[in-house]
Order: sequence, then C-alpha cells, then structure tokens
Amino acid sequence: MAKTSPGQFVRQVRQELAKVVWPTRKETMLSTVMVMSMAVVASIFLFLVDTVFSLGIQTVLGIGG
Repeated sequence: MAKTSPGQFVRQVRQELAKVVWPTRKETMLSTVMVMSMAVVASIFLFLVDTVFSLGIQTVLGIGG
C-alpha cells in the first residue's frame, strides 16, 4: 500500500467533505425535538414498567410499601 503525502491527504479530505450533504437548520431542529420527545416517552414508559414490577415484587414478597 502506497503512502499518502500530507498534502494529498488534505486534498482527499476536502474532496470528501465537498460530497457531504449537511442538514439544514430546520432539519437539525426537527431531529433534535424528535429525539428529545422519544427520550421523554421512553423514560415515562420505563418508569411505569419499573413501578409495576416493583409493586408486583413487593406484593409477592409481602413487603409493605
């Protein structure tokens, strides 16, 4: 495998970066809101599942809670 000179490497990096399609501000904001929303939904779901399991285990073991 041939070595790449630093100058050639920089040129190749610039060529690859020119191919990148960067998201618009609107797309970035929408993606951020969607990720945050899904994180909130997942955390509420996991909280409810944890609460149900906790109550079930306490009932089975006869622990007051």
